Order: sequence, then C-alpha cells, then structure tokens
Amino acid sequence: MRKTILVIDDNEAVCTALELLFALQGWACVAAPDPEAGLAALARKPVDLVIQDMNFRDDTTSGEEGVALFGAIRERFPDIPVVLLTAWTSLETAVELVRAGAADYLGKPWEDAKLVTTVRNLLELGDANRKLRVLHDKQHAAQAALAQEFNLAGMVFADPATEQVVRLACQVARADVPVLITGPNGAGKERIAELVHANSRVADGPFVSVNCGALPRDLIEAELFGAEAGAYTGAAKAREGRFEAADGGTLFLDEIGNLSLEGQMKLLRVLETGQFERLGSNRTRKTNVRVVSATNADLPAMIAAGEFREDIFYRLNVIELALPPLAARGEDILPLARHFLGADKRFSPAAEEALRTHDWPGNVRELRNAVTRAKLLCSGAVVDVADLGLPGASAATVTLRSARREPSREEIERALLSAEGVVSAAAQQLGLSRQALYRRMERYGLH
Repeated sequence: MRKTILVIDDNEAVCTALELLFALQGWACVAAPDPEAGLAALARKPVDLVIQDMNFRDDTTSGEEGVALFGAIRERFPDIPVVLLTAWTSLETAVELVRAGAADYLGKPWEDAKLVTTVRNLLELGDANRKLRVLHDKQHAAQAALAQEFNLAGMVFADPATEQVVRLACQVARADVPVLITGPNGAGKERIAELVHANSRVADGPFVSVNCGALPRDLIEAELFGAEAGAYTGAAKAREGRFEAADGGTLFLDEIGNLSLEGQMKLLRVLETGQFERLGSNRTRKTNVRVVSATNADLPAMIAAGEFREDIFYRLNVIELALPPLAARGEDILPLARHFLGADKRFSPAAEEALRTHDWPGNVRELRNAVTRAKLLCSGAVVDVADLGLPGASAATVTLRSARREPSREEIERALLSAEGVVSAAAQQLGLSRQALYRRMERYGLH
C-alpha cells in the first residue's frame, strides 16, 4: 500500500520540494502550513510518517512551536514517527525531542539522499512494528482465551513456547494419567506442575511437593512413604510420608532421577496399585494421588546405564511436558522480571536491555534472585544495570558510545547486515543515533 507522509512547514517551497522528492519514491505527500492544519490532516486520514518544522512564524527561532506541535502529535497519535526539520538555532531543542521520542532530526538545508534514506528506514521499521503489534495482539488474545478456558494459577508468560507448554499442561490435567515435566533446573517446572493440579479433578485437594534431589538417597523413601519410630537412626517417632499427605490431591516429585532403584520399585507399586508401607512397618496403606514428576536428567541415558528403571520411566512418562530454558523463551524475561519487581519500581531502559541480553544459565530462579537483589540495592524507584549485578552485564548493555569506543567499519557492516539494512535498527545495536550512523556510513563509503 502506498505510504503517506505529512509535511508540516510554513515554507511553501519546502513543501513543494518534499512533495516532488517523495513522489519520485512512490510516496504520497500531504502538506500543511501550520500546526493546526497539520493536526487536522492527521485527524482526517491515516498517515505513516510526519516531517515537521520547528518554527512557524518569521519572528521566532526558539523552536517552542515545534515543541508544542510534537507534544500534541505524540499525545494524539503516539505510534506515528516524527522527523524534525530544524535550523541550527533550534538544534539543541531537536536533540531533546529525539530523547523524548522523536524519530530523528535533519538540519536545513537537508541532503535529499539522507532524507530519503531516513524516511525509508522509518517506514520499514513502522511496518515491522505494526506486524509485531499484530502478533502481540494475537498472543494476548490467545492468552485471554486460554485464561477463560483454564485456571492459569497466576502463571506469568508471554513467549509462544511457554504458551504451548501451558496449553498442553491444562489440556492433559483432567486426564488421570502421570505427567513428566522435563527441563533444566530453575526453569519453572514446579509452576507447570501447579497448573496441572489447578486444572485437574483433584484441584480441591492438597498439592504436595518434594524435591528428591535435595534429600539424601537414604531418606527419600522415608520422605515419600513415611517411617515408623526407630525405622532409621534419628527416627524418634512415626512420621507421615508425602503420599499420605497428598491423598486426594497431587504429589509433585521433583528431580525424580535421584530416587534410588529400591525407591523406584516402591514408587512403581504405588503408581500401579495405590498401596505402600511405611519404612519399618508391615501395614499396607492406600492412597489416591495424582503424581506429577519432573527431572533435568537424561532418563533414557540413566536407563542405559542401569541407574533408572525402564518400567517406571514409561509409567511416569505417559505425558511429557518439555519446558525450555528461559534463554529460549526470550519474551518471558521482561514480564517475569516486572512481576518479581512489583508495581512500586520500574527498570531503566538499560536495565531492561541487560535483562533481555543476559543468557540466564540459572533460568527463572536466577532472574528472580537478580530482581530481588536489585530491589534491595536500588536507591530510588528506577532499577538500573548496576543494581542487577549480572555477570558481564556491563559488556552486554554498555553501548559503544558510552564506552567511548568508535565502531569500526566491520562492526557497522555487521550491524547493518544483522538489521537487514534498516539503519535505525543497526544504530540501536551500535548505541548510536541514526544521524551519527549516517555520518559514519558516509565516512566509510557505505550506502
């Protein structure tokens, strides 16, 4: 569809020149002589980009009119990119407006090639942003529909990969079959288990969790099945096991690969018959428990090594839910971080960039700990990069500009290639303004 550019300038010659220049590019151009006419034009028909002057009267060079016009456009049409045309007298004001959200600024007289490149890049970026908004809207709609159909139990997510796991977990929850959740440590496997419980037929019953990896192997069986007094050293009195505590509800067995072979055999019997005995007792007890287990181990490899029983693996693995690491669910990072931070504080743009670019080897657990640390160390309402204490965060988030290092020709070429030629996106990668990147492209002969 043909793009439309609105030029707001009191100089008729400027409007005519831009109309001719943009017509050669196949773009439609609408001219307005003053801010009131420009705002009226924006209200009448869709516009893809605005180019506005900073002064509209012969007796002023302060740029105040341009500031007011920009503010009105941003308030009423926040998604439309605005390029400022400015003489040197209002250059500082234009720079401040760029910091406030203007797309770019160009001095008068402008260079046609540079102006066309700026406009083309902004139009392409606008198309990409619109597609992204459409995708996000679809994702939000899908999540809303999911929340209407199932109990999401306060689950925070935005990434399609997580949504797929959440949807499957909710769908299989009503089937009375064992579920095995696989994924790395700290990825949120217990939250998925809670989802299964919340949407199961035993949702009104207890949800009992036991981390088999956090207990010595010789105590795991007592933890699961209970023990009579004197059954082992230190057992001064009889104790109830987790299977008894979870009766009528869900038992979540985390790190199931740490269960001993003898414990696995007893677990298999409970899964098949609902019967078990406490350690040190011959009395058979019965329980009705929905078992959800999880592991970060390679259970098939453990089976091959004789460390895990194949029969119990297939008994536990009727339904497998594979939860990816946080690094593979990039769209979850900021929503989770904001959830952990709370409403009374916010992240700076640099902190958000550090969160997005960190590898998160410790997954959601590491993210939660980093945000908790930041909340304690942050002196105000804004959390910055230093507050997060992420290893390598300075290298990941400090731009080339702030590090006072000039980007090389090769770095600029890589950034342009990565951004598929979209200069604004490449400039963001390099930590430069578009104008600064244009100057360096000219210097290196990059077009």
